[in-house]
Amino acid sequence: MRVVAVCGVAVAVAVLVGGGTAVGGTAVAAGGPEADLAYHGVAALSGGRMDLRFTPRNHGPAAVPDATVRLRWSEPLVEQQALPDGCAREAERVVLCRVGALAADAVGERVEMRVGLRGVPSEVLLEIDTVWNGGTVDLNRVNDRQRVLVLDSGDEYYF
Repeated sequence: MRVVAVCGVAVAVAVLVGGGTAVGGTAVAAGGPEADLAYHGVAALSGGRMDLRFTPRNHGPAAVPDATVRLRWSEPLVEQQALPDGCAREAERVVLCRVGALAADAVGERVEMRVGLRGVPSEVLLEIDTVWNGGTVDLNRVNDRQRVLVLDSGDEYYF
């Protein structure tokens, strides 16, 4: 919380942290309808290739008119990638995927991809988060931000 004095009157200005919560975890409405996005899936790493599949879900109460998720790897991706429709490379370690509109309390279409990583890392940290939610407010950012450490074992890691 930051306090700013205006003409001798203290005005509290909430600094939003984590997309809709103030410092200390108190919910703050930031305008717009409330929706709760979540991403759940599985990732496996073997020989410098990661298989990833996840499904977006909107727990509601409002519909999401459009959403985009960011996938960020701790290791750089190889230059040439065959990405699914709706996904595009943003940076050497980042891919953005449009998940589209999601009705309230509905599951979206599953996103599946295989990406190649430079070299053959023994482990990769995958971070997933929402970068666009169509103007809705998500007061529960815990389930739309995932961090998954995937070891080069071929085992599946669920999130």
